[in-house]
Amino acid sequence: MYPNLYFFLKDTFEIEPWAWTRFINSFGVFVALGFIAGVIVLTKELKRKERKELLFPVEESITVGKPATTSELIINALVGFLVGYKALGIFFSDEQLSPQDYIFSTKGSVLGGIVIGALFVWMKFSEKNKQKLAKPEERKIRIWPHERVGDIAILAAIFGFIGAKVFDNLENWDRFIQNPIENLLSPSGLTFYGGLICATIAILWFARKKKISIRHLVDAAAPALMLAYAVGRLGCQVSGDGDWGILNSVYVTSATGKAVEARPGDVEKALQAHKAVYLSEFGNDSIPRKAVKAPGFLPIWTVAYPYPNNVNEQGFKLEGCTGDHCNALPVPVFPTPLYEILACILLFAVLMLIRKRVVIAGQLFSIYLIMNGLERFFIEKIRVNTKYNIMGFHPTQAEIISSLLIIAGIILFFWAKKMPPPAKKPV
Repeated sequence: MYPNLYFFLKDTFEIEPWAWTRFINSFGVFVALGFIAGVIVLTKELKRKERKELLFPVEESITVGKPATTSELIINALVGFLVGYKALGIFFSDEQLSPQDYIFSTKGSVLGGIVIGALFVWMKFSEKNKQKLAKPEERKIRIWPHERVGDIAILAAIFGFIGAKVFDNLENWDRFIQNPIENLLSPSGLTFYGGLICATIAILWFARKKKISIRHLVDAAAPALMLAYAVGRLGCQVSGDGDWGILNSVYVTSATGKAVEARPGDVEKALQAHKAVYLSEFGNDSIPRKAVKAPGFLPIWTVAYPYPNNVNEQGFKLEGCTGDHCNALPVPVFPTPLYEILACILLFAVLMLIRKRVVIAGQLFSIYLIMNGLERFFIEKIRVNTKYNIMGFHPTQAEIISSLLIIAGIILFFWAKKMPPPAKKPV
């Protein structure tokens, strides 16, 4: 596992990397790469629809030639100070904190905040000063949908994070009520579907406000969402963030963090020796597990992975490892992030292949909903998650939401056929 850049460089090049590389968190890097991949695909799809005259620009009035206002300079100063306070602080700090904990703490560099804040103010002032006119004037400009992708990405990031936190705390209500403030502000604990739902609501509101055809927008977003999710799941797999599957009782973990085939009684001994680890995760002695032996043509880690050096530091201490991130799971688990990565890359390819053949607006997105729901519903069968008790049934939050997505996708598919096509509004 590579919880941060330090571990990757050390393992790959067999060197002792610089201390600051510990602050380059692998999960955060892949989340950022997922956003970038999604933005690229969404932009290309919107441009394709614009060329086919399915999407059109909207005229807006702007005032040009005005100098920077006091409020603009203050906002830039505050944003710059926050960036400098945390970004420079984290690189020059000798605190033994994870990047997430550091960002959400009060620690930082005041000098770094002042320097970057002043730089942001100067940049805004210079930019406005170059555009300044003797007499500011109002102009009409045309903005195409693909030019708003940056705004859409920001909305997705903000509301996606808020939704992921809210749904995670709803899913883990017992943990939340013990310390609400800490759990809300904690950098760990994110639920994908919560982020997807809240970000979708925000983006649909934005599209309606900016007069972008919602059906064409969501169709363009379908393959982008599938690819972004696959790339984001790479971060879960590489960092070992706890988003893994149930135990594979065919194997146990060696002292050095390798999955080895278990002898009779080995699994029970491992569970008993590390009872505290599993009680903290499951809250009782009922530990979900399956027995699946890796076929000869596949390595063991494809069905049983102990997640050595995982970022959550779950499990037992690895032999010969010092410092942080030195833990591995006593009994290997199914690497469900790996399965989701492969499944979503395949589903992304399918969406890209059929996107030009599905001509009814809204239907490609409905297919995405069905695919996404089915993929997540079945992966939940071997994934560790909190279960609810609903009239004798024990579904997870993800199973409930994925089922609703499948139903919504089927309804939308047939509803889109009956709806008139989105109105064309040529410039």
